[in-house]
Amino acid sequence: MRRLREDIQTIKKNDPSVKSTIEILLTYPSFYAILFHRWAHFLYQRNGFLISRVLANFSRFLTGIEIHPGAVLGRRVFIDHGMGVVIGETAEVGDEVVIFHGVTLGGTGKDKGKRHPTIGNNVLLSAHVQVLGPIRIGDNSKIGASAVVLEEIPANSTAVGIPAKVVKLNGEKLSH
Repeated sequence: MRRLREDIQTIKKNDPSVKSTIEILLTYPSFYAILFHRWAHFLYQRNGFLISRVLANFSRFLTGIEIHPGAVLGRRVFIDHGMGVVIGETAEVGDEVVIFHGVTLGGTGKDKGKRHPTIGNNVLLSAHVQVLGPIRIGDNSKIGASAVVLEEIPANSTAVGIPAKVVKLNGEKLSH
């Protein structure tokens, strides 16, 4: 119950349009996507691969958010709007991460084993960001809308573009 309360508080903190807890419980897709993911991940870790995938697919059908049951999500992850979010099997998402609609944490098709990104703590992934491959996005970073991230992004930075380039590091603008 403590995690559910934490999830509700996270949504209230990050979405000023939310008017009440009941609104979250009845209408908020990311609340359900994360809740279903926890159950699916629990089963996946105990070799319940088929049932966890069935549960994850049911969640995707209901919410439009696809989170593979093998993915690891930290605490207070907030998925805003959520439609079209895809989080791959070996992705790891830290605490206090904000993910907007259309974000993909995916693979390149070339990697074996760890194929998906690792997202640090307190990261913002703007709408339609694509983070591809077994790379890391450092803590306290922001990725601008529609960026395609193919290389590591250091902590405390802002990256934008296709392919994504760091434009701010430790609060200082970088000249390119």
